[in-house]
Amino acid sequence: MASMRDIKRRKGSIQSTQQITKAMKLVSTVKLQKARTRAEQTNPYFNYMYQTVTSMLAKSGTIDHPYLRKGESAKKAVVVITSNRGLAGGYNSNITKLVIGSEELPMEDVEVYAIGNKGKETLERRGYEIKEDDSGIIESPSYEDAAALCKKILADYTAGKIGEIYLAYTHFKNTVSHEPKLIKLLPVEFDEEEISQAAEANVLMNYEPNEEEALDMIIPKYVTSLFYGALVEAVASENGARMQAMDSATSNAEELISDLTLKYNRARQGSITQELTEIIAGASAIS
Repeated sequence: MASMRDIKRRKGSIQSTQQITKAMKLVSTVKLQKARTRAEQTNPYFNYMYQTVTSMLAKSGTIDHPYLRKGESAKKAVVVITSNRGLAGGYNSNITKLVIGSEELPMEDVEVYAIGNKGKETLERRGYEIKEDDSGIIESPSYEDAAALCKKILADYTAGKIGEIYLAYTHFKNTVSHEPKLIKLLPVEFDEEEISQAAEANVLMNYEPNEEEALDMIIPKYVTSLFYGALVEAVASENGARMQAMDSATSNAEELISDLTLKYNRARQGSITQELTEIIAGASAIS
């Protein structure tokens, strides 16, 4: 059985840890309020942009454009969005597991564009090629950051250095629900139902002034919008996950403290009982 001193020392250590987890929970809660509002405002645009562009291209027939044709290169660019810090439950590991476990992304063909140190470190240890590290973006993501990243990746795509572009991020549903997602951005994958409906209706999309100029403007905005939406949702998901993790840690610490308090009181009572027994035995021996 542990001594009273050991129990008291461990209890003090857990109480100190509990104070830290409480503070981290409060900080994450405050950050989450702001991030959630931003994510909820951005999410409709994010979703409609994806649906609109894929629907539009499904009704466009066969268009030969650098942004739409699959590149000859077997390399696949994957933008992986995680956090720069841990203590967020399974938030970071869920994204890396999604990439590692994907049959569409064999490790030898993947080039990782990392946003977040945790994802970068994990994938680098597993042998993935880190093409670029833009982890600073996740601290305060902006549309300009997303546009700069989009420009670099599309330049490699049109140059034939990569053949496909993927995005791995965490979708923010609500405060307690976050869903890791892996979506293919380019070449655009069409909904089979939309293609068949367009074919049956014989409806084709018309572009003004022409297809090439229109798509030169639309596709970069499409990719940039998806990058920005994913960044905003990732920040909200990270703070939501950290808030839950710190709440659980605080509750667990409270249980441990209660258990150690009970053990300390038992040890103290045992010590007092032993001292009384020794005093009584000594008095009896004298008399």
